[in-house]
Formats: sequence, structure tokens, C-alpha cells
Amino acid sequence: MRRRSFKTVFILLFLFISFPAWSQPGTVDFVQAAESTVHGVVHIQCEYEQETQFYSDFFWFLPPRSSSRTIQTSGSGVIISEDGYIITNNHVVQDAQKISVTLNDRRNFQAELIGNDPEADLAVIKINQKGLPFLTYGNSDDTKIGQWVLAVGNPFNLTSTVTAGIISAKARNLNILGRNMSETPLEFYIQTDAAVNRGNSGGALVNTEGKLIGINTAIASNTGSYAGYSFAIPSNIVKKVTNDLIQYGRTQKAYLGVNIAEVDAKVADYIGVNQTKGIYVASVSKDGAAYHGGIVQGDILLRVNDKEINTLPELNEIMAQHSPGEKITITYEREQKIKETQVTLLNKNGNTEVILPEKSNFITVINAQFRELTDKELRGYGVNSGYEIKKLNGSPLAKARIKPGFIITSIGGERDIDLGQLLNLDKMKGRVVIEGFYPTDTRLSYYVIFL
Repeated sequence: MRRRSFKTVFILLFLFISFPAWSQPGTVDFVQAAESTVHGVVHIQCEYEQETQFYSDFFWFLPPRSSSRTIQTSGSGVIISEDGYIITNNHVVQDAQKISVTLNDRRNFQAELIGNDPEADLAVIKINQKGLPFLTYGNSDDTKIGQWVLAVGNPFNLTSTVTAGIISAKARNLNILGRNMSETPLEFYIQTDAAVNRGNSGGALVNTEGKLIGINTAIASNTGSYAGYSFAIPSNIVKKVTNDLIQYGRTQKAYLGVNIAEVDAKVADYIGVNQTKGIYVASVSKDGAAYHGGIVQGDILLRVNDKEINTLPELNEIMAQHSPGEKITITYEREQKIKETQVTLLNKNGNTEVILPEKSNFITVINAQFRELTDKELRGYGVNSGYEIKKLNGSPLAKARIKPGFIITSIGGERDIDLGQLLNLDKMKGRVVIEGFYPTDTRLSYYVIFL
């Protein structure tokens, strides 16, 4: 017994010395990755005003009364440059009137929104600070199912928290965003079992080298808390969208110009092929990128730039990493022959020009946001001039119980107001009479505001 016991101990000791990684699997890598990551992840606090209208049961003919309250939301963000550019989810900062960023060392800064992409659920904010620790991008295309990853964020308002898991799946299309933020959301996630909870949105998913391979975005849960499934936007898409937002203020989206169907057993039987591989081209847009590249209806797309594609999310993920004007190589099957073509990607307008953000015609005065009526609207309402209130933001107008949509036609008794008179509200003091109407009720209404 003693000999056998001694022999067992000797073998275990030999294995421990010869293969130290077996005795402590992943510990060193996790520690190094965590230490190099936590200082590059921030806590984001947002504030916005929520307006509530109250209607009177007896005085139904009067405009509704309104009240406002300050709502606070929070999330996480990832520093990507030493001069203060930060990535987060669009749903973390959308509609925010005030964005505060707290670093891991507890310093606090006010941030400005640089740009956002609701379709990708990504946004870029910036703080005015230099010499910040930041994360570097990894290549999300190189990630493998079963690979160890770390999720870093600020769940439940806790400071930087690190959890570990593995990649469970790639190119997941879950329809999580729906149409709350976009008519055409881009959804292809890295799925992990790393614990992610409320407040982790916008945080980092990193590999064991501490490289950013995704932005944590969503969880699958019936309770709102972690239930084993979390999802991150791949870093290659994050990098592309972020660079566009910083450089152009808008994502430059590339389009192939095809309607497609995944080749499952049913589609394979319909088109008469033996293998369920690739993507079937159901139709091609005339003068689109695929059309000019020689792709026709009935072709089966097999690879893009030597990367196999068998699902729509896989194709969309590749497209989201490219810009109009870039060339991609498509391998496809036509009449049981394998062919290859080079395609120049186009934007939604059918060319390769940069599309800049649309200029806003909103005007901000006394902390409220206004829009000048168009000539068509002026004719329709029968007025010479007018400004629609778009947002109240806790301004004196909100305290007077004016609701968004009200059209101002007179300020302080002055009619046919112009932009100069509207901007003059910032300089006025005391009691001011505002006159105008609601589009659904063109009777004139009067409000008294105090500046």
C-alpha cells in the first residue's frame, strides 16, 4: 500500500513540475488579462428629462398639464485611445442630456457624444483628458468556439467587475434590438457564458491576452439578470463603425445588392442541389454591386474573401466590416461550376461617395429644442412664421406645462417672429407671454413663462 501510494504521489509531482499549466489552468492568463483591462473600462452615468402629461376630465378643451422628472441610467464603456475616445452601446447613451464618465481610479468627467449608430447599437463619446489607459483591438474573426474570454464592466453600479467564460457560439442573430432603435438592426453576436448583468452594456469582452474582441451588449434572460447567455458585438465590426463615427460622424455602410436565402434542405431540394452549403441568390438589384460583379439570380455564394458563408448573419458580419468602394472576392457556384468574381461595394445611393450626417435644423434656446416650420407647413397652418417645440429638457416652457409639439407664433406680444426673436429668449428676464397652438388644435393658446 505504501509503495503504491508513494508511486502515485511521485507521478502527480512529476506531472505538476513538468506541466504547470495543468495544475493552474488559465490563472496566469486571466490575471494578466484582467490587470491590463480593468483600467480601460469606465462607468457611464446618463441623465435625461422625462415628460409626463396630465389631462383634465372636466376641462378637456384645455391643453394637458405636464411635469418632468430626471431619469438616470448607467452602463459601461471602453476607452480606445489615450486622448479620451470611448465606445459604448447606443442604448446606454441615446436621448441622454448629460453623460458622466467615471474611470476605474474614481476620477469623473463630463462626456460629449461624438456619433452613434442605432442599427449597430454602438456609440462613441469623448472626455477631455490625455494619457488614459486604453484597450487595443483583437481580431474577432480569429476567435474560436470554446475559447476562454473575460467580460469586464460595471454591473449593478459596481466598479470594474471581471467575469470569465467561453465563447459558446458566433454570428448569432437574435432580433434583440427589434425596431426600438432601428428599422434594420445589424445583429450578429459572439455568444458567451461569461456572467453579464445590467450595467455591463457597453463593457469589454477580451481574450486571455487582454485584447478587445467584443462589446458586451445583451443577455438572454426572463428576469433581467444573468441566466447563462450573454452576447457581444464582434470587435472587427466595432472597430469599423467606431472609426467611421469618429472620422465622418456616420457609419459608411456597404451594400451587395442581393436578396438571398440560406441553403437548407428545403431550398436545396427546390433549386436542385445535393449539398446544403452557401447562400442562394433569389434576386439581384439592377445596377447594384453584385450586378456589376456578374452575380445573377440562381447563383450560390460560397465564400467571401476565402471565408465560408452558410448563413445570413455570417454574410452580414462580413459586409459590416467593409465600406463602399472596397473590393471583395466572391466565390460562387453556377450550374455546378465554381466561379470567382471581384465586386466593388456600393452605398445605399448606388455609388462609393462618403455619406455625411444630415444637418439638423434644430435650435436650442432656454434649454429647449425648436424646429422652424417649413414653407409647406406655414401655408397649411395659415401663419407667416412659427417654431415647433421638439424637446423641453426641463426648460421654463416645461414648468409652464407646455408639451412638445406646441408651435410658437408670438413671443412677448411680437407676432411673425423670426430666428433673432427666438434666440433673444436667452437674454430676456422675468415674465414672458408665449402664444401659439398645437397642430391637432389650431385654436390659439397663451402661456406665461418666467425667465
